[in-house]
Formats: sequence, structure tokens, C-alpha cells
Amino acid sequence: MSDKKHRVKIVSMYLPQFHVIPENSEWWGEGFTEWVNTKKAVSYFPGHIQPKTPLHENYYDLSKVETIREQVKWANEYHVDAFAFYHYWFKDGKRVLEKPAELLLANKDINIEMCFSWANENWTKTWHGAKGEKEILMEEEYGGVEEWREHYRYLRDFFMDERYLKKNNMPVFLILNIRDILKRAPKMLERWNDWAKKDGFAGIYFVAMNARRTKEERTIILSNKNIKASVDFVPGRIRDEIRNANDWKRIMKRYINRLLPNVNFWNKTMIESIDYDDFSRKLIARPHAKDEWRNCMVNYDDTPRRGKKGIVTMGSTPKSFYRYFKRMLQKTVDEEKDYMFVTAWNEWGEGNHLEPDEIYSFQWLKAVKKAVEEVCDE
Repeated sequence: MSDKKHRVKIVSMYLPQFHVIPENSEWWGEGFTEWVNTKKAVSYFPGHIQPKTPLHENYYDLSKVETIREQVKWANEYHVDAFAFYHYWFKDGKRVLEKPAELLLANKDINIEMCFSWANENWTKTWHGAKGEKEILMEEEYGGVEEWREHYRYLRDFFMDERYLKKNNMPVFLILNIRDILKRAPKMLERWNDWAKKDGFAGIYFVAMNARRTKEERTIILSNKNIKASVDFVPGRIRDEIRNANDWKRIMKRYINRLLPNVNFWNKTMIESIDYDDFSRKLIARPHAKDEWRNCMVNYDDTPRRGKKGIVTMGSTPKSFYRYFKRMLQKTVDEEKDYMFVTAWNEWGEGNHLEPDEIYSFQWLKAVKKAVEEVCDE
């Protein structure tokens, strides 16, 4: 697929939430996309960089193949080898936000590898920060064998494409909530493996997105023969460890925010925050076994979705991102692994993107390219 010399493939998480779909228009307002959250973001204190604005105010539409082509041009130039598209498949075969991946599939000349990351959880009324009870908008229900077959048939066209990411003749397929599948549809992965083998593959390379990295979760992942690997889901557990530290300052923050939610003058002190250096050091220091893949985070700030209830990462810049990305890539090479992930290509509603913005332009992507060439190129 590529003439780049590096052995490790850089796979970027990819959010397809930038085109209009009827469901989002019904639930959140006509024409809703993630750009709505991005544009309405507020800077709560000096140094809090919001709203995040794409370079040249390029609020693109992912229903247009020209947008995909431009993104892939950037990815090719800056050594991002593959996109991991978030995949949504609900009860009775209901799917949403499938357009970008389908555009890539239909246009064989677009030169990038891809895989899916199945976000297998309910969509609820709190999805982008709405208040109130968690009303289920779309239910994650796996069904039985016929429903599993229908889902596999949809995925099959992607798996058969030469650009779909494969390891050992197995399509790579990430699953966010692996425990839910193993509990409610324990035979599904086995059936998918059988159907994939009939199609000429050696099975499916199921990868659990390891959100908690607890001993229990790792045991579940390792004990199932169908699960071949796991990848860090970031910010995940490390974010929670930092923000839930039992020190007086964080306890006071949570208490005052609940007591006086509309008072603004102490936002810098009261809004939950994590230190990017602290987070990245902890993430790199975590031991990773043979089949545990690493994932480097660009940044995190979900206040566009959650307002003052959000979490802000402090200290992420292209320079700091480059420093930790390079260290993690070197560890990946030393551990002789084939893939390293990066979160994210375009999570604008979480302040987390490689795509160029008005402040740093292409510096996030340039950091990836520089690190890859220094660590991996001959």
C-alpha cells in the first residue's frame, strides 16, 4: 500500500460524525453534526483554547468524497497509514454515520488502509452533554445468528477490499465494549470467525479496546480464544485515576461545581483538569504485553460537549505531543509490534485532533511525520 520505509503502521482513530443524518437532526436539531458542538465551545479561563477552529474554517462535510480525498492526502504526506473508523450497528441492523467509510470503499483509488472500531453501546440523550435522564435513542441489541449474519455480510465487503487492515490474513476489527458481547452474545465472535474462514481468511483479528486496563478486564481479554489483541482506549482509566485522586483540591472542585454551577470567576480553578505531561508519562510507563497495542493521545477537552462539567487537558502542544508520540513509537518498535494507534484524527468536539487548526496549522501532523522518520525510517 505504501512506499514508506517504517515498519510500524500508524493507525488513527476516526470519528464519522461530520455529516448530517436524519436521526441527529431529529434528536439534536436540524442539521446537527459534531461541528455544532465545536463551534459553540467557550473559553472558560485564560489559556483555555476554545473554540477549536479548523484551518481556514474548513467545517467540512464527510458525505462528500472530496473531503475524504483531502484527508487521505494529508495522511499520506504525514505518515498516518490507516484510519480506524468508528462503526455503529444497533438493534435490527440499524446503522448510522456509515457514509465516510462507504465512500472510501466505493472509491478504490483512494490510497489508505482502514479498519473498523465498533462502538457497541446504546446511544442516549446524554451522548453530547444533554441534561436529564439517560433516554435510550438507539439500543445496542445483538440479536441471534441471523442478525449476526446480516452484520457480517455488511462488513464482508470492507474485509474483502485490499485496503482493509489485515494481520496474518485476518481483518482487524476493534470492539469498544468487549465484555458486553461476551456476556450477551458469547457465540457471535466464533460465528464471525467461521464465516470469515469460508471467505478465505484465517478468521477475524478481534481487538478489544482496553478502557480500564484492570486485572479483571485483562483476564477476560486473555482468556477468550477469539480475541487476538487489545489496544489502549484513551484517555480511559489514566484520566480517571488522575481526576479522581483523593486530594483536597479535587474534592473541593467537585463540591463547589455542584453547589454553585453558574459562578464563573473561579473557572480555572474549579473546572476538572488533567496534566498532559502527567497523563502521557503514566500511559507510556504502563507495561504492555505482547498483544497489547499502544495508543498516543493528541489532546483532550470535552467542554464543547459537556460545558463546565467537562475535563480539560492542560499542556498539550505539538511539541509535547511529538515528544510523547516519539517515545511511545520507540517503545512500540522495541516491543516488535506492528501497529501504534493515535487518538484522534478528528475528535473536534473533544479538542482532540491531528487535522490542522487555525492556531497550530499542520504542526500536529508534522509531529507524527518527524517522529516516524526519526524512529522508523532507515
